[in-house]
Amino acid sequence: MEIPGDERIFALHEKHAPTKEAFELVHTHCQIVCRIAEQLLGRAGDGIDADLVRAGCLLHDIGVYRLYDGTGELDHAAYIRHGVLGHELLAEGGFSEAICRFCSCHTGVGLGPGDVRRQRLPLPAGDYRARSREERLVMYADKFHSKSSPPTFVSADTYAVDVRRFGADKVAVFAAMREEFGEPDLAALRAAYGHALR
Repeated sequence: MEIPGDERIFALHEKHAPTKEAFELVHTHCQIVCRIAEQLLGRAGDGIDADLVRAGCLLHDIGVYRLYDGTGELDHAAYIRHGVLGHELLAEGGFSEAICRFCSCHTGVGLGPGDVRRQRLPLPAGDYRARSREERLVMYADKFHSKSSPPTFVSADTYAVDVRRFGADKVAVFAAMREEFGEPDLAALRAAYGHALR
């Protein structure tokens, strides 16, 4: 499997971002998630491919670009689709399934077929849960930063409360990832990017 490097990933972001503002929002978020994952890698132990995690972090939200309309407005109502749109975008570019899955399998703490049916999500029937440790780490690192307006960092305790609205099973999944990977130190990142913590 070919793992794309930083230059190729940066070029993909530049190619698909419809505006400079969209690029800044999405690419910066992906870089932050990557820095969070790098912190957590040290606590995750052996057996995780750091290069694969890096590529997954830097590409996981590339599908967001496909949600912008011609005026540069983001379609918030269809946001749940950004993962499958990213998967499609990367597949069209010839990337392996292992790379594409970082897009489709990072939303929340994972969406199973029951979630898609029960919530009537506008997604193809499928299982969008992380399987590999690399996928789980990218999914987990993503929980600590939000592209909200303005962007914010999210503490583990805050996310643990937020995820309750999706059910006890999601609370358990997040707790297991927290146990497996630990918690990142967000202080230096907050200072570097100037984003608040919630």
